Order: sequence, then structure tokens, then C-alpha cells
Amino acid sequence: MRLFELRRLLSVLFCVLAASMSALAFAGGGATVEAASAAPTSAAVANLPAATLKVLNRKIFEFHATFLGVPPIERAARARTNIEALLLEGGASTVSVTSVDQGRLVEIDGRMVFLVAPGDVDPLGRQTIDEVAAQAAKRLQQVVSETSEGRTLEAFVRALIASAIATVVFAAVLWVLARGHRWTQRVIVHAAAQKAESLTVAGAVLLDKQRVFTLLRRLLAIVRWFLVAIVSYEWLSFILSRFPYTRPWGEQLNEYLLTTVFGIVFGIVDTIPGIGVAIAIFFVARFGIGLLHGFFERVSSGENSTRWLDADTMPTTRRLASIAVWLFAIAMAYPYLPGAQTEAFKGLSVLIGLMVSLGASSIVGQGAAGLILTYSRTIKVGEYVRIGDQEGTVTEMGMFTTRIRTGLGEELTLPNSLITGSVTKNYSRVVKGRGYVLDTVVTIGYDTPWRQVEAMLLEAAKRTSGILQTPSPRVFQTALSDYYPEYRLVCQAVPEQPRPRAEVLSLLHANIQDVFNEHGVQIMSPHYMGDPAEAKVVAPEQWYLSPAKKPEA
Repeated sequence: MRLFELRRLLSVLFCVLAASMSALAFAGGGATVEAASAAPTSAAVANLPAATLKVLNRKIFEFHATFLGVPPIERAARARTNIEALLLEGGASTVSVTSVDQGRLVEIDGRMVFLVAPGDVDPLGRQTIDEVAAQAAKRLQQVVSETSEGRTLEAFVRALIASAIATVVFAAVLWVLARGHRWTQRVIVHAAAQKAESLTVAGAVLLDKQRVFTLLRRLLAIVRWFLVAIVSYEWLSFILSRFPYTRPWGEQLNEYLLTTVFGIVFGIVDTIPGIGVAIAIFFVARFGIGLLHGFFERVSSGENSTRWLDADTMPTTRRLASIAVWLFAIAMAYPYLPGAQTEAFKGLSVLIGLMVSLGASSIVGQGAAGLILTYSRTIKVGEYVRIGDQEGTVTEMGMFTTRIRTGLGEELTLPNSLITGSVTKNYSRVVKGRGYVLDTVVTIGYDTPWRQVEAMLLEAAKRTSGILQTPSPRVFQTALSDYYPEYRLVCQAVPEQPRPRAEVLSLLHANIQDVFNEHGVQIMSPHYMGDPAEAKVVAPEQWYLSPAKKPEA
């Protein structure tokens, strides 16, 4: 017993002496360098990187501290050399831990392999030096046992047999998966195709059979290859775990798979409360939108009347209210969504906001113009308007565009910003009831009595089918030009006989030509190259030529 204690004491003294000699040799060998540069400071020594001691691919210990001038990387190299030398000797190879003043000695068969210094213990790990040394000894004992196992032929044969059996089972599972994939594809795809043919709406097949085939085949292929990947992963992990040298790799594969699976499961479980809160917020928002829709429906039906809301603005107001409620719900539910607090989610939100702000300026402008048109009541659906050079009946007012149908069978789509930036003539706003205003302009020379021209224009309006006689058509002299006066006939279309404005205007022009021809008046805008021989005036006795009638005195 005393001889064993004396040998252990001599081992400790030898380790300390070897470390001291190494430090002196390192200092002596670098005498020239030491003269040129100062010795490393304590801060520089403390900042040296940690070194990991690995034997047979298994991590045993991690050195952090510099002991007697020896850096962690050199301590790890010496410990590895000591362990490999002792493992080559064979024997019982029992690992033990001995407490000394400098730390804890980890020994194999009473021979020191490395020292656990107090600086090697992480102060934030809440572990004592005895616990750290015991864990290192346990890992080293496992390495020793695996080394002994690898030297026996019986263990190697058992590993080969187990690997062969696992390979046969692996091949059989792959064969079952292949046969099962073909059978499942044949049965499920056939049943889905029959179901797709039976899903019809108004006699039309809702789903295309060929697309159903393609989708189900791809889904089944994904499931099959996922199962093949899992089985292959487990087979590889089992094979590696049979042999001592590759056993750490197999254990790492199993640990990684289990960690990933449990991480996903625990992550899903942790997000369930947040998802529940988010779903509750969305249900409350949907309930609020239902209440708003009921209110707007009552306003639309006339039960509730407000000054700021009518049947024309009600759809847009209801849509804006729904958008506002959903935006508020998203803002409230955002912190409870899975991954909302991650940097990736925040970066994606910032990117989307930047894209919207930079690329959607015109869309926002169009939407604002649509709101202006809706709430300013500039135009309404069903009214006949003229916007710039285009005119027609308003058929649809959207958030971004307005559709107009002309009397020539065309449908024009105008951006709302163009409408707000142009002069809009509304021919339907001042009429009595529904309908639109119809007007046309003729220019006749000064030698034709203006009373006669007015009477002929009113007669043409009277003959035109589709023009309302109450209120009666009127003629205005809108200009007295150098060569002719300008006459504008203004009338209203009949709402009971809806016809395109272009068609009614064409009939009016035809009747104007007929009436003027009947009374021998040319529809002409004269221009002069010089003064006429006689003044172009109308004698008083010709003021009331037919069909004009002289007013009774």
C-alpha cells in the first residue's frame, strides 16, 4: 500500500517537473524572440482558446486554463499521448480520480493521464471540480472499455452479424415501402379520380381528373421518400453504433434525430397557447365584422339613415371598415404568432413594408383617388358622364379603376387618378329622375333668322324618339362668332325608353337635317374672303319665317 502511494506521489512530481521543464525549454528555445518582444501578459494567457481532448472520436474533456505555463492545446496533446500509450499496453485499465492541491488527477491503473485544474471549470456551469473530473473519468472509462472491445475478435464478429441482419431488414423495409407505394398509388388515386368525377357544379366537373392524378402521385412520392430517408438514417446510425471507433458517430446521429424531433414537438406544444389566443382574436374580429355588415345592410335597406352614409357609399364604407377591423386584429395577434419574435420574421416584415412603400405608391394613389370619387359623389353608377375625350355610362366604380360603357359598344377602363385630374361632365346629375342630358351644336349664317333656326331645332327634337318633352328642349345661342352664331340644343333623354346616348344623338342629328332640308335652310358655317356687296342681315318681315310663329300681341 505504501509502495502504491509512493508511486502515485512520484507520478505527480514527475508531471509537475515535466511541465516546468517544458516551460523552461520553451523559454530558453525562444531566447532570441524574448529579447525582441515582451513576455505574454496574464490577459493574453487568459484569452487562449480552449482545447478539446478526443480519443476514438469521443470527447473526454475540454481544457480551458494554462497550467504551469502550458497552454490548453498542449495539455490536450499530452493527455492524448498519455492515453494512447496506456491503451496500447492493455491490461485491466481502471480509471480513477485523485485529489491533489493543484486540482484533480485522472489516472488509468494509478498512472496519471491529465490534470483537471480549477481554471478548467466553467464558473457559470454550476459544477464543482469534483463533478467535472468525475464526468471526464466516466467518458475515459467508456473509451477504455470500447478499446478493449475493439481488440476482441468475438465483439467484431458480433458487430458484423448485427450489421448484416440490420442490412437485410433494411432492404426488406425498402421493398415493403416500394410495394406499398405502388399499391397505395393504385388504390387511392383510382378512388380519388372517381370522387373527382362525381364532384360537379351545375353539370360541370369541379376537379380535373388528370390534375388529381398528378397531385396525389406527387404527394405519395414525397411520403415514400420521407419514410425511406428515415429508415436509411436509422440503419446508418445502427451500423455505426456497432463498432467502437464509429460508435460516437452513431450516437450523435441518434441524438441529433431525437433532439430535432423533440424540438419540433416541444416547439409546436409551446406555440399552442399563442395560436389559441390569435385564433380567438380572429374570431372576435369576424364577429365584429358581422355586426358591422348587419348595420350597413340596415342602412342600405333604409331602416337606419345617416347623413354621411347612403346607398352609394355604403359598399365602400363597409369594405373599409372590414379592412380596418382585420388590420387591428392582425396587429393584436402578431405577438402571439409562431416565430413573431425571431429576427427572420422581423426582417421579413421590414422587407415587405419596404417593398410596399417603394413599389405601391401608384396603387396607393389610385386607391385614394377612388375614395375621393366615392365620398365626393362626383359620379355614380348609371350616370352618363364625359371625362376628357371619353363619354359613356358609368357601369362600375372600383377602388382603383372606373368602367364606362360608350354608346358605340365599347367599355373603357379609366384609372381613378385620371378622373380626379380631369374635368368631368355629368349629363345625368341635373335631370329629373333617371336619364341624361343630350346636347348638340349647329352654326348657321347670320342671313338665316335666329327664330327660324330655334324653331327648326325644337321641331327636330320633337320628332326624335327617346327625347323627353317635359322638361321641354331648349335652344341657347352660346356664341356670336365673326361669320355665324352658334346654337346649342339641350334636351333630356326619356328614362322609360333607355337607349344609348350615341344612338339618340344620331337620331337627333338625322331629324335636324330633315327639318332644315324641308325649310330650305343650309346647315353651313360660312367664311368670307372679303366684304359682301350687301350686308348679311335679316329683314324684319322675315323674322318669323316658317316654322317660327310670331308671338301674339
